Amino acid sequence: QVRLVESGGGSVQAGDSLSVSCTASASGRSFSRYVMGWFRPAPGKEREFVAAISWSGSNTDYVDSVKGRFTISRDNAKNTVSLRMNSLKPEDTAVYYCVARPSIATRTPQDYNYWGQGTQVTVSS
Repeated sequence: QVRLVESGGGSVQAGDSLSVSCTASASGRSFSRYVMGWFRPAPGKEREFVAAISWSGSNTDYVDSVKGRFTISRDNAKNTVSLRMNSLKPEDTAVYYCVARPSIATRTPQDYNYWGQGTQVTVSS
């Protein structure tokens, strides 16, 4: 079982930077054995894949719209995963959800077993 708690959302101007973080409480299986990721709602989609990171942190994946602007990272010693968002745009406005699964990373929301409650990011123009 994994409990995920996001933090760090807020309101910023277009072009600003913001980081959101997620702290995991895992029982039975080490946090370091979970793939972690972030999703957000998008027009026409229930949840849009944003980014994912492998167990070790050596492999990452991003949706094209955030490549070069967002960076996902993790600290297995602290059971945290973070998403650094630079050059934010109004279209990045969303609730960002932290997710986890004990297998390989995918871009399909239904593949992720565990979800946080979400943290709001608002970008104004």
